[in-house]
Amino acid sequence: MRLSRFAALSSSLLLAAGAALFGAGQAAAAQADFGYVALGDSYSSGVGAGNYDSGSGNCKRTTRAYPALWAAAHSPQTFSFTACSGARTGDVLANQLTPLNSGTDLVSITIGGNDAGFSDVMTTCVLQSESTCVNRVNQAKAYVDSTLPGRLDQVYNAIDSRAPGAHVVVLGYPRFYKLNGTCTTGLTEGERAAINGAADHLNAAIAKRAADHGFTFASVAGAFTGHEICSGNAWLHSVNWLNIGESYHPTAAGQSGGYLPAFTNAA
Repeated sequence: MRLSRFAALSSSLLLAAGAALFGAGQAAAAQADFGYVALGDSYSSGVGAGNYDSGSGNCKRTTRAYPALWAAAHSPQTFSFTACSGARTGDVLANQLTPLNSGTDLVSITIGGNDAGFSDVMTTCVLQSESTCVNRVNQAKAYVDSTLPGRLDQVYNAIDSRAPGAHVVVLGYPRFYKLNGTCTTGLTEGERAAINGAADHLNAAIAKRAADHGFTFASVAGAFTGHEICSGNAWLHSVNWLNIGESYHPTAAGQSGGYLPAFTNAA
């Protein structure tokens, strides 16, 4: 596993504090040069958290998303936020990697859910029968096994090639539902269990590919436990017919209470 570049930044702060004693002006320069790039899909851009930057268009980036929250708290010298709602692995390769370079110290990314058909799975499960839902979930899991690893490899190889010295944190996805929870309508327990199982399956595949590339995988499943849909204190939007795009995405509390601590601990 690569040494956390944020740990290196923290060390530089200590060195900078002693610069007056040791004449270590280069320590302050090391701090000033720290660069962070945030890549990925809607879970990184912050869909569901609101307060979207109009300049980001359909990417729906927000200052309430974990990358912006981390940057505000830690003040990297450079912060590039290219995550975009709806992104798949090919979109990351085509549109998001420009800020990466040999001086990039920290990278975060969530990717893979859209490749696996997350949106279509949820639409199928909400609108069709339990058996149809479970079949669609199983199709998504088969894709995760057969095709997604290669696509993740392409993204991770590109990140490594452009930013070979960066500490890369790959974040996973939450389980959506608390089983036997407060929900009395909507999906069946069988459908909810199948969807949760698919999230675990996806996370396991992403974690494996991240580890094989020497990247750090940060799970958010534990942070969201007790805050799933049907928990009574959800950090995830359930289906919202008035704003369908925010359905099954973290709220602002999910970004600050779920994703931000996971990323901070891994960075």
